Amino acid sequence: MSKYLDERYSSLAAYVPGEQPQDKKYIKLNTNESPYSPSKATLDAVNVGETELLRLYPDPDGKILTKKLADYYGVESKNVFLANGSDDILNFAFMAYCANGRKSYFADITYGFYSVFANLHNSDYTVIPLEEDFSIDAEKFCGVDGCVFIANPNAPTGLALSLSDVEKIVKSNPHNVVVIDEAYVDFGAESAVKLVDKYENLLVVQTFSKSRSMAGARLGFAIGNEEIIGDLHKLRYSTNPYNINRLTLAAGAATIDSQDYYDSNCKIIMETRAFVKEELEKLGFFVLPSKANFIFASSEDIDGGELYLKIKDKGVLIRHFTTERIKNFNRITIGTPEEMQIFIDKVKEILEEN
Repeated sequence: MSKYLDERYSSLAAYVPGEQPQDKKYIKLNTNESPYSPSKATLDAVNVGETELLRLYPDPDGKILTKKLADYYGVESKNVFLANGSDDILNFAFMAYCANGRKSYFADITYGFYSVFANLHNSDYTVIPLEEDFSIDAEKFCGVDGCVFIANPNAPTGLALSLSDVEKIVKSNPHNVVVIDEAYVDFGAESAVKLVDKYENLLVVQTFSKSRSMAGARLGFAIGNEEIIGDLHKLRYSTNPYNINRLTLAAGAATIDSQDYYDSNCKIIMETRAFVKEELEKLGFFVLPSKANFIFASSEDIDGGELYLKIKDKGVLIRHFTTERIKNFNRITIGTPEEMQIFIDKVKEILEEN
């Protein structure tokens, strides 16, 4: 870092994205992307006519996409906020409700960006440990004195809280915003969007990156009370009102119009997830019951870091974490059935070699 960097950021530990090596072709099961292409309607929306309009600024309010999302989720347009990926929204939420010594709460094993944003905005944050079985105890997030962030389903565990537990947390914190990060909700969990009309302190965050095959487009959205959505708009207009490009807005709108296609893909991914869990368990692995498009697994027969390195050598990327409590686990994105069969075959090879 340079000598010019503000000292507030000199000790900041930045978020580390999943690796994207270019040395050879890999089966990528490390970044929770969809293995399936966007729908034909989504691809067709990014057409020559739309591309020619790149000379013009996009609609800063994304009115067409906002209305489609509002209709799909049964809310009003005033309850929807668009952003450049869900990380953008999480950043705004920390900025709005946790900055300059204000408190925030999140789990010890969860999405790694929470602690990064907390440090970036100088939040006085508290980390609440997961239970022995890696579940979140809802009671520990009730009646706290700061903003709550919960990934549901959680990452990297894939475990999900019930809607009743989410409601318990939201209801017990009426003076603080509760952010439910639902990046993986479409793979078997229950969304908290239906609680938005009931609780003014709830902000539900979702993304087009996972279930809607648009990780490269960078599109996220939030649903919440009109005043909270207004807070986010104020920050967006104070930083970058044109934060979503024209092609992404067009692709996003077409994606909602072809939702049946994406729902079908989610079903296939969930079926494939069940197959992979069963196959790994046959090999002696411990696999958490995931509600996400990935699984979290460990084995007593091979160290997590060793499996990560050996299967990478065989052309398959998975995600390994070095945190003490989960260092024997790997997070494995669910790819196509064909990709996952190759993954299972490579795991068998490694175990036999050992």
